[in-house]
Amino acid sequence: MILKLAVLFLTPLIAGLMVYLVPTAKGKNFKLILVFAGSYLFAITVTHILPELYRQNQEVELIGIFVLAGFFLQQFLEYFTSGVEHGHIHSHDHHDHGHQHSHTHQTVSAIVLLSALCVHAFLEGGMLAQPNTSGFGHDVNAVLLGIALHRAPAAFALMTVLASQFHSKTKSLPHLFAFSIAAPLGLLISTYFVESEILTNNGLLYLYALVSGNFLHISTTIVFESSPEHRFNAKNWLWLWLGLYSLWWLSK
Repeated sequence: MILKLAVLFLTPLIAGLMVYLVPTAKGKNFKLILVFAGSYLFAITVTHILPELYRQNQEVELIGIFVLAGFFLQQFLEYFTSGVEHGHIHSHDHHDHGHQHSHTHQTVSAIVLLSALCVHAFLEGGMLAQPNTSGFGHDVNAVLLGIALHRAPAAFALMTVLASQFHSKTKSLPHLFAFSIAAPLGLLISTYFVESEILTNNGLLYLYALVSGNFLHISTTIVFESSPEHRFNAKNWLWLWLGLYSLWWLSK
């Protein structure tokens, strides 16, 4: 539990603080990291999480429904996040008439962005509760790594966007802390619900299915956007296969 909490909290926190050392992430190296994370996340969802879900639950139709629900929930959340959770960085300078209106707009925009990101992070943390009771005990570290890999660039993108909106990295730090604490909070609450038998084993499986749908949306978006013009890119393919190989190596 302590290891999971530490990884879930420190990974986005440290990645977000990197904005002080690396002001921008529009280079090719950042995109390659995203491709690696996306391919790993896609591979672990397809080869580990989904097969275990169908093996553990007889009501396979419900599993599929929750996966679809998670997929479209992520699509809905991205209307508010503009794809920050998979590394999109859209910096917008506000030129509203009147300082008060501009400040209010920035604050509301930041809160909406943060809230949408925290919903997804909270669900991710929740899916790691009591993995042994749901049949995922042997893969929990691989799932944890997948979550960490995509939360790191999301945190960096969040800090970049908010620093541009607020014209200050320091003012963005509370938002980074809130984002970093969302997944650990989800893990703690979900664990409490499981131990109190409020959340049954089947309920935890459905939570896995819901987040799996999130993962499918995020990972496929990353991979598809790595070649927006459908041109072959050797570096992208290399990092994509490195992500797949990493999962295979960890599963040995």
